[in-house]
Amino acid sequence: MLEQREASGTVCGKPLGLATAETSALVGLEAHAVRVEVCCTRGPAFFQLVGLAEAAVRESRVRVTSALAGIGVLIDEYAITVNLAPADLRKSAAALDLAIAVAVLGAIGKLPAASLRGVLLIGELSLGGRVCSIRGVLPQLEGARTRGTTAAIVPADNAAEAGLVSGIDVFVADSLDGVCAHLACQRPLARAPRTEFRPKAADPARGDLSDVRGQVVARRALEIAGAGGHNLLLLGPPGGGKTMLARLLPTILPPLAFEEAIETTAVHSVAGLIEANKGIVSERPFRAPHHSVSDAGLVGGGDVPRPGEVSLAHNGVLFLDELAEFRRSTLEVLRQPLEDGRVCIARARARAWFPARPLVVAAVNPCPCGYLGHPRRKCRCGTGERQRYQARLSGPLLDRLDIHVAVPPVDVAALTSGARAESSAAVRSRVAAARERQRERLATGAVTAPLNSQLGAADLERVGALDRDAKRLLESAVQQLGLSARAFVRIRRVARTIADLEGAADLAAPHVAEAIQGRLLDRRSEAENRIHRLNQVPEE
Repeated sequence: MLEQREASGTVCGKPLGLATAETSALVGLEAHAVRVEVCCTRGPAFFQLVGLAEAAVRESRVRVTSALAGIGVLIDEYAITVNLAPADLRKSAAALDLAIAVAVLGAIGKLPAASLRGVLLIGELSLGGRVCSIRGVLPQLEGARTRGTTAAIVPADNAAEAGLVSGIDVFVADSLDGVCAHLACQRPLARAPRTEFRPKAADPARGDLSDVRGQVVARRALEIAGAGGHNLLLLGPPGGGKTMLARLLPTILPPLAFEEAIETTAVHSVAGLIEANKGIVSERPFRAPHHSVSDAGLVGGGDVPRPGEVSLAHNGVLFLDELAEFRRSTLEVLRQPLEDGRVCIARARARAWFPARPLVVAAVNPCPCGYLGHPRRKCRCGTGERQRYQARLSGPLLDRLDIHVAVPPVDVAALTSGARAESSAAVRSRVAAARERQRERLATGAVTAPLNSQLGAADLERVGALDRDAKRLLESAVQQLGLSARAFVRIRRVARTIADLEGAADLAAPHVAEAIQGRLLDRRSEAENRIHRLNQVPEE
């Protein structure tokens, strides 16, 4: 909102002009309202910015001065002070350029005040006066709508993203001159066209699950993980197909729902990863960071908080290949996001949060050389090497991976066989049906979470009750395997998903038994023997 008034008094005999424009600043995904207050007098020329402005914002005086000169407005005869309020909120983006330029025009009397009230102005300016695209348009417009703002002007390059927001009039501009003509009621700007959401399945270029030879157990684990959103650990020697299986997981997941797409788009928009011609993330993201990734690169951070890989994979798949090669500190920072489903980045002046509910798939070799337990190749690692390698994966981290599955070497008979396994489409239909059952329980109020992997203890009591045989089996497994309370809950969640895949209303002993098989890596004191046993699991 821009208001212009002449002061009743004077400063050194010279009229005082004041103007205020509305814009916003992002802290994480939260859009905070920012008032751009401009005081303008005639006198020795200067242009100063106050209000905790970072370098990109302080440099806006150069861009604004040049852009205003491009439309014939010279400000070298004015003393201009720009205050960005509130003063305790750090402003770090160039998206404030447009609001600053308009507020300056209001302060020197070049724009009428009445037509500018209730208008959010966001956009970066080029030296020639072009309104350039910015990050975070979607969360900023959503924040403005929540605050009661009725209109907004955004860069034309962000039109597709802006078209996702309803309840607010959004206009798109490609030049400062066009913004001025619109605000002066001379030449209206075009409205942002509505963006149509067309959900997409995974890119066919990823391949198909029917291309996988053998690995029946691993394929089953992939289906269970996709159906319930359960994190998955793939353990086995090199060449068994761990990476291929992980990259095929998106092909069996159902397309994004509109609400999921909006959440995912907001995160990618803040990171600057939205394609201008699309404006929305229409397929589930797949992120596969290298094991040299930093802590901030994985979970987010920086002076200006940006989402990390775990948030960019929200509602999709985060693949951590060669898990034991990641730095120990990097892996440990994953523990809180995996448990809470969000990342909170705390700074001295602000706290930023990002959603973080990806389906995590990790792949790891059983030892440094990779051949511990291999039926045809001998492991070359010493006992100390194996222990140090396995110690890189802490018990608490493994505890948060719901399903652990062995991926043994593929038998040559399976490689040469002409028989094709089930396609991704066939598996995806079962996964979609299982997820639909979970959505129905959420809609009826039976549970408070959309996926089985997120069910709390109270939810499990209502929809995951165990019959006598299943309860006895689970109690025996906890005692003999030394499972933690977290593992106990996760077994029940996985069992609930297995029952959903079969269309069963109640949990039976076979469901629990299959879920227990995915917790054989929890007893760290016998890690080497466990890994050897896992690698000897025969294929069905």
